[in-house]
Amino acid sequence: MALRRTLLGLLLLLVAVVAVAGGIELRQFDDPVMEKRYHDLTDSMRCPLCENQAINDSDSPISADMRDRVYQLLQEGQSDTEIINHMVQRFGEYILYNPRLERRTYLLWGLPIALVLLGIVVVVLVVRARRHASGKALSAEERQRIDALINRKGSS
Repeated sequence: MALRRTLLGLLLLLVAVVAVAGGIELRQFDDPVMEKRYHDLTDSMRCPLCENQAINDSDSPISADMRDRVYQLLQEGQSDTEIINHMVQRFGEYILYNPRLERRTYLLWGLPIALVLLGIVVVVLVVRARRHASGKALSAEERQRIDALINRKGSS
């Protein structure tokens, strides 16, 4: 009875190890720099199916295909720019986490800068207006009203 339980436990352990190992991709790199490039490239591209998940982290079949293609292109000796251009041509601009600075992305890149500059201008104008308002001298009538209020509080 104890032998059956031990064998069953080992069998379940073996099945679990095989299931986990099935999801791990092993890529052979002769050069650690090439391996780093592979991971950098696959981290910088978004899965078209998973939306906000890098192809390096995604389990979808399209991400696996994309990782295979990146690996093949690296083995062919293509540069990072050539690989990115190939992947964008094949899957579209959407896969890039950092879109390129082009005519159609000027607003995307320029809007945050414009908003920061607008915020600075608004802060400067508000500070100037407050300084100007606080620097005004009180009229004689306003000064008499303040003195009357102060005297009334002091006598209470």
